[in-house]
Amino acid sequence: MTPMPRFGNDFSWGVATSAFQIEGALTEDGRGRSIWDAFVDTPGKIRDDHIADTACDHYRRSDEDVALMKNLGVDVYRFSIAWPRVVPAGSGPINARGLDFYDRLVDTLLAAGIRPMPTLYHWDLPQELEDHGGWLSRSTAHHFADYTRAVVERLGDRVHDWITLNEPFEHMSLGYGLGIHAPGHTMGMAALPAAHHQLLAHGLATEVLRETGAERIMLANSYSPAQSAENGPGDANAAAAFDTLHHALFTDPVLLGRYPDLAAFNVDVSTLECIRDGDLATIAQPIDGLGVNYYAPTRLTAPDQGAALPFHVADFDDVTKTDFGWPVIPSGLTQALVDLTGKYGTHLPPLWITENGCSHHVEQGVDGTVDDSARIDYIDGHLRALRTAIDLGADVRGYLVWSLLDNFEWAEGYHQRFGLVHVDPETRDRVPKASFGWYSDMIAEQRR
Repeated sequence: MTPMPRFGNDFSWGVATSAFQIEGALTEDGRGRSIWDAFVDTPGKIRDDHIADTACDHYRRSDEDVALMKNLGVDVYRFSIAWPRVVPAGSGPINARGLDFYDRLVDTLLAAGIRPMPTLYHWDLPQELEDHGGWLSRSTAHHFADYTRAVVERLGDRVHDWITLNEPFEHMSLGYGLGIHAPGHTMGMAALPAAHHQLLAHGLATEVLRETGAERIMLANSYSPAQSAENGPGDANAAAAFDTLHHALFTDPVLLGRYPDLAAFNVDVSTLECIRDGDLATIAQPIDGLGVNYYAPTRLTAPDQGAALPFHVADFDDVTKTDFGWPVIPSGLTQALVDLTGKYGTHLPPLWITENGCSHHVEQGVDGTVDDSARIDYIDGHLRALRTAIDLGADVRGYLVWSLLDNFEWAEGYHQRFGLVHVDPETRDRVPKASFGWYSDMIAEQRR
């Protein structure tokens, strides 16, 4: 490989995880039940009926995982805090034992010289709130603000970087629209209140964080550039519609204070009863960064007549794919960052790559090593694409690999391996992969 371009001494390097995917200990120390606990317990929802009771056992092995990160040489660790571990019912009494875990984790990270960057919500809604409407209910946004206050009052003296939500588009579409993820609703476009209430929760949490002196407040969205298949005049319209639903719906309200035109979906935003006076002002409070989760672009064609959506997602032909079947197209990251910079201009805060990585499964060799060269190629290519975007004017401050550990990959169970560290499915023992060593060496070289 040719030498990696320089990113500068102020650029941050890190890794990311989420609570439900790694912690385990689902019934310990007062943790409440989440929508993902219920979803996993529903037969047929998780591939091969894998369960997350132990996951990566991070709840018991967090010291070991921080030691791995210290050896890796990262500056930042993005993790998520489990709402049901802190407020078991979603509202009401706070579980001090749950907060104790994150308190210890933060102290351990700081002692290792690693900056904690917690995400307050990564899809694990307390089940009791779902029983009362979940994100379809406005009250959930206010309960989220109360939960945020409880966390910040405990950790805010040491944690200065916060992410409110992770990928609200995926949570709305996969969880409420299509039923692929928890809580498993199949509402189609009737799931839009779940979008608005998540954004309202972001705004209310931002108010709480700002009151308590947070230095950096961010929202992490997924950005998958909409690429028209260009087989006919309808393909460009399909790509525009996808871009509106996936990106603008969750970015325009935060940065511009307005919702995009949803006419392509036969929705008049002005008639949505979930949106009340003052909501957009709450949602559009200034933030200090925007998290970009990037994995691949999306190829769009015009839908068949009578389709429920104004676009059809098509495959990329003759392109390398990850084990998840996602196309490996680093230039899409450049496109995503340049598009954001061009569209939002001075309204755009600094950007962070809060997730980027690939599923690539390689068994341990007879010598115990895991040679995941495809992951090295993936990260190398995407870092070069990131450098190109910066050269074209994108203000990007950091890059976080998804993920530190092989983990419970939602509806795919343990079949998809995203980690820099191999986790044995039986013993949960950790073995750094070749990509771990490569990333560590690259970070060290960047600091010379």
